[in-house]
Amino acid sequence: LVGILFVPIGLTSLSASQKIVELIDRYDINCVPMADKVGYIQDSKTDKSCTRTLTVPKHMKSPIQIYYQIGDFYQNHRRYVKSRSDKQLLYKDAAHLTKDCEPEGYSAHGAPIVPCGLIAWSLFNDTYTISVNKKAIEVNKKDIAWQSDKNKKFGSDVYPRNFQNGNLIGGAKLNESIPLSEQEDLIVWMRTAALPTFRKLYGRIETDIMANDQLTVVIQNNYNTYSFGGSKALVLSTTSWIGGKNNFIGVAYLSVGGLCLFLALVFIVLYMFKPRYNIFVSLTLSSRKSHFIPFRTLGDPSFLSWNRDTMDCSN
Repeated sequence: LVGILFVPIGLTSLSASQKIVELIDRYDINCVPMADKVGYIQDSKTDKSCTRTLTVPKHMKSPIQIYYQIGDFYQNHRRYVKSRSDKQLLYKDAAHLTKDCEPEGYSAHGAPIVPCGLIAWSLFNDTYTISVNKKAIEVNKKDIAWQSDKNKKFGSDVYPRNFQNGNLIGGAKLNESIPLSEQEDLIVWMRTAALPTFRKLYGRIETDIMANDQLTVVIQNNYNTYSFGGSKALVLSTTSWIGGKNNFIGVAYLSVGGLCLFLALVFIVLYMFKPRYNIFVSLTLSSRKSHFIPFRTLGDPSFLSWNRDTMDCSN
């Protein structure tokens, strides 16, 4: 039964995943001089714009999700994950609750940083401007964060304060006139990833892109992954009922279902060609005592160890 259910589910999931069109462009290598990558990215006076030209392989139906993908960035590190103040993010009067946020708890002048902590401080700050066949298209950045996060984890009356005002800037700055509940790039970033290579939603394209269209992306290559040997990539992807491209689910269902069907077939063959009957043969040994030796039937619960012990005692 498991095999009969899992195999169609696996085939359907794999088919849906294969229909998703995905375009991935790793740009961190080509958008920086190889001689001094770290010095280049840390120089605030240098123009870090980079133009990439991509060809769309297949027709991409809207909405098209835009992700940034970062590699070798361990957001799941214990100290990094704990470097935040959930109460400060949610409540207006909790700005001083920065105990867990060091070294990004207070500014150089002793004022509390809102939002505090290493997670917020390292906010991703690369930007993308996209054109299709030399015609600019709008990137919709609304509703990219979970609604539950916006409503329950970030306060509508909490505003950024003293953020990224130090000598060492970790990432993007925040508009101090916009409450945290509306800073969706921050909300997306604050939901930390479990694996070192991860994607986070940047925005959406609400129009179709046809096959062989020329995609021009102007990237502001600001985010410093070079100091720790990380990577950056831009990802454009369509979606289906299964979400983004993910072959693992389909392969997993097919593997388990196929194994179950194979084992079922093995048991059927054994049962057909080597049947075992539930009979008892009486043997009389030299001691003149009768012994009953059972021939086991496939799947007979009476031959389970605990049932067999009871049967032997009764004999």
